This record gives sequence, structure tokens and C-alpha cells, in this order.
Amino acid sequence: MRRSAGMTGGTFCVQVLQDGAVTAVDARSARAFARHSHDEFGIGLVTEGAQRSWSGRGQVEAGPGNLITVNPAEVHDGMPVDGPRAWSMLYFSPALVSSVVSDLSEGRVSGGELHAPVVDDARMARRFRTARAAIANGQDAEFEEALLLLFGALQSAGETTPGGTATGLKAVRACIDDDPAARHSLAALARVSGMSRFQTLRGFARLTGFTPRAYVIQRRLDLARGLIRQGSPLADAAAGAGFADQSHMHRAFVARYGFTPGAYAIAHRP
Repeated sequence: MRRSAGMTGGTFCVQVLQDGAVTAVDARSARAFARHSHDEFGIGLVTEGAQRSWSGRGQVEAGPGNLITVNPAEVHDGMPVDGPRAWSMLYFSPALVSSVVSDLSEGRVSGGELHAPVVDDARMARRFRTARAAIANGQDAEFEEALLLLFGALQSAGETTPGGTATGLKAVRACIDDDPAARHSLAALARVSGMSRFQTLRGFARLTGFTPRAYVIQRRLDLARGLIRQGSPLADAAAGAGFADQSHMHRAFVARYGFTPGAYAIAHRP
């Protein structure tokens, strides 16, 4: 287990567990988080206060005892309601979730989606606490069982999110995904989409929840996090991900995640 704790508008503790397949974040903060996304599945429990957030699955509010969920690449933000709030999150790698879902479906399905952004269910909250305690204490068998029970319940909660977008806008997203560190001007992205700059800007925001520029920053953060996990110095990670400098990466990191790149690096240090 590797751990980092820091203060950036609150208290954050980050733990990397099960060889990187699970990241635990326990936090208490009054910080409002800018729109961002994660490359993992996230399930968390609000333990104090309340939070209001926007996501691709709608505007939601969660209070003490509520579970909150997020899918990989799902855009969301978060702001406190009447003072600081505290929460405990578990982020799971897509590979781990795929294996869990495969087990739940007896091999019929290998992928999945968490449909309900907020779940008000005391039984599922207890299952989350059981899973969180088991993984913190190194009880792998207990954690596996609790995780299966939790995902089994969450898979049936809520409704499927509708999809379907223009091919040109998907091409814009793919262009950014292929090389986040490159310079992606709106004019160049409009040529990829085959639409005007305004149509590209508006349509892309509807598709992803991000403006093209904000999406570039998010994908650069994803790239930087990967480089940091591999042991790159922070300045090298910033340059390799396309940030102007390390301070630019630092500001973007804190605005979206609440903790610094340095704290993230410490959490992943052997």
C-alpha cells in the first residue's frame, strides 16, 4: 500500500492499492471542483455535508449516506452545499470492473456502466463500507466478495444513458485522443469535423460536456498522470503531456482533483 496526504483547500488522503487496480481517496473539503473526468470507474460515499454536481447523467445532489458513482471519461464537477463535505471514494481500473461484470453475468458481458449518479440505499452504503474496510485492511477475499455484491446492486440501479452523436464530432474527439499534447486549434478541429468553428464548439460541448480546449486539458492531465505513475519527474510529465510548464499542470491538476501532482506522485512511489 502506498499513501499520500495533503492540504489543498481541504484534507485529502490518496492510497493506491492492489497493484494500481484500485485508488482510494478520502477527503474533506469546501472546494468547488471544475469539470473533469477520470479514466476509472468511481464509487464513493458522502459521509458529511452535501454536494451538488453536474454530470452527463444529469444534475444531482448527494448528502450523508448517499453513494455517488462515475464512469470512465464521464464529465462531472462538484461543489459543496452549505459548508464543507466529506467523502470516501474508490476508483477501479476498467480491467478490474470488466472482470467483476464478467463474473456477475457468468461470462456473457465483459463491460458495464454505472447508471445512477446518486444512490440513496442504506444497504448499498453498508456494502461500500465493507469493501472500503476490507481493502484497507488487506482482506482480499472479503474485498472481492463485497465488490461483487456492490456492483451487482449498482448495475441494476438507474436507467441507461442515451447515446448517439455526429460522426464529425467523434472524429474531433478521436483527433484529440490520438495526440493530446499536440496544438489543437479550434480552426483545425473544425476542419476535422467538417463544420464551422461555432458548430464544432457547441456540438462538442454537447457530446462531451467539455469545450474542445477543456477536453484537451483533461486528456493532457490523463497523459500526465500516466507519466507520473511511470516515475517521470513532474517537470518532464508536464512537458511530455503538452503543458506550457509545470505550474500550468499544477493549476489544472488541483482545479480538477483537489490534490497536487506532487501528492499524486508520492502516492504512486514504490
